[in-house]
Amino acid sequence: MTLVTEALPVPTRGKASALLMRARRELGRIADARRAAGAQAYMKSVMPYHGVSTPLLRESCTEIFAGLELPSRTIWCDQVLSLWRGAKFREERYVAIALTGHKLAKAFQTPAAMPLYEEIIVTGAWWDYVDDVASHRVGPILRDYPAAMKRKMLAWSKSGNMWKRRTSILSQLGFKQNTDLDLLYACIEPSMDSKEFFLRKAIGWALRQYAWTDPAEVKRYARRNRGRLSGLSYREALKNV
Repeated sequence: MTLVTEALPVPTRGKASALLMRARRELGRIADARRAAGAQAYMKSVMPYHGVSTPLLRESCTEIFAGLELPSRTIWCDQVLSLWRGAKFREERYVAIALTGHKLAKAFQTPAAMPLYEEIIVTGAWWDYVDDVASHRVGPILRDYPAAMKRKMLAWSKSGNMWKRRTSILSQLGFKQNTDLDLLYACIEPSMDSKEFFLRKAIGWALRQYAWTDPAEVKRYARRNRGRLSGLSYREALKNV
């Protein structure tokens, strides 16, 4: 299967911008300035927060998406991008990511969605966005379309963009016994010597997660590569072994 890489649609005015305004009103209604300041500082975010907790955000998404129709992939993508590109507060981008996983978008979770997820990963460029998309959006597409997506993850593992590399490493986090170890190790290899904290952490996390399934294999791999793995990656990999 060939990956679709057509240009993303440019969000139009009308329904898409109306969705963003609805999200902003709903989140603003339950905003907490004290929580917002703390969250912004913790995430080292230039973009401010409304100050809405994760449980409240989930509840708000139900209200924000009420009556929403997503009859085509193009309209879904347009709606997501209207939220993502137009966001003024970080939670508004969380709403965009929530919309990518809406039940009405189930049919759109194919390799054709990868340009959308690539934009979120590259322009989001921080762990709260990237890790959610890597494990909950890119991962399921990899599971369902392995031939095409393996090629994509291998290419991303060598990317000059750190967050695409991190995505390739974390894409199998929930795969357990279905983890493709050859793919995981191949995605780790180009970043094994990296000094980037977020890559070192991703390597350790991915190995630690698989260790719940096969601790002996992770111990073998970590010890065999002890001279190349960073101390952080090594400790994380063996934390639960």
